[in-house]
Amino acid sequence: MSIKKIFSPAASIISLIIFIFYLITNSNAEDNNIKYYSKDEGIVSIMYHRFNENKYPSTNIKIDIFKKHLQIIKDSNLNFLNPKNLENDFMTPKKSKKILITIDDGFKSFYEEAWPILKKDRIPFILFVSTDPVGKNGYMNWDQIREVEKYDFTKIGHHSHTHDYLINNTDEEFISDIEKANQIFFNKLGYVPELFSYPFGEYSKFMKDYISKNFKLSFGQHSGVIDINKDKFELPRFPINEKYGELKRFKSIISYFPLEYKTLRPEEKKLDNIHNPPIFQVEFFKNQKNLENINCYSNEGGSWEKSKTKLYNSKLSIEFREPFIPRRGRINCSLNDDGKWRWFGTQFVIMDN
Repeated sequence: MSIKKIFSPAASIISLIIFIFYLITNSNAEDNNIKYYSKDEGIVSIMYHRFNENKYPSTNIKIDIFKKHLQIIKDSNLNFLNPKNLENDFMTPKKSKKILITIDDGFKSFYEEAWPILKKDRIPFILFVSTDPVGKNGYMNWDQIREVEKYDFTKIGHHSHTHDYLINNTDEEFISDIEKANQIFFNKLGYVPELFSYPFGEYSKFMKDYISKNFKLSFGQHSGVIDINKDKFELPRFPINEKYGELKRFKSIISYFPLEYKTLRPEEKKLDNIHNPPIFQVEFFKNQKNLENINCYSNEGGSWEKSKTKLYNSKLSIEFREPFIPRRGRINCSLNDDGKWRWFGTQFVIMDN
């Protein structure tokens, strides 16, 4: 058979269709995202866990402070984002900033303390649930989850089955955990949630690629403001607790705008000794302004210090002082853009091996 016959017009069209289909179904999150400087006003996503459980300050918020957080948002004339519209809002440049409330784990204290407040004012939120703890001491039961789920301003999200450090598991164990949760969700709610939150905000490239093929959006626990160019399978959130829920800091958080970028490397957020510290580079858009004002801070060596950055041809690189120490390495960058403070953060999981 001749090469000319193989590449006949009909065969070429069929091959092109197959190739396009392959790209669509196998592309990673970054390829699926729109990549242009959008001047998106952004979505500030805020993450809570426990409410009025004062013996857990690292994951708790006092209920009087939580009420003040909600009032600050209202007084700032910011709109809460209904998570039922999240996918559409994500894919559209926002002309005004929105606030997204997320709650992880499904602790009973959320149901008893925060849920009555949110329900009364119909404040929208996502409740991310891990299926194994449901009904156990300190956690909501399925009747309570179904009660929350029935409202038009709420959405239940997927938070794995065990809530273990899944990044430590084998790939097969990770998939098994997610599939077990899928079965339980389907049995208890009649569907599998389409939004995912990584336990502890930790994920590898394999985990993110798997989640991207099975969910619509997913969230980490690195700080930053969501915009149309962020990878939709590692969306940022600002974690809030007793220390980081202080009112002055909270006012700053909701005042931030997105620091948009085209690419961020490395894509692998699970670092072994060979790749620690990573070769870190962020590519911005050519028409972005004031990039020379970027400041970054990172915690390599266990202490937060100003990072040594280099900006050339709209690409930012960081020369790290030393390796990150286990368990988490973080980088936060901010930019004063003519009075608008823009922010993005990154988290790496540092393996001790």
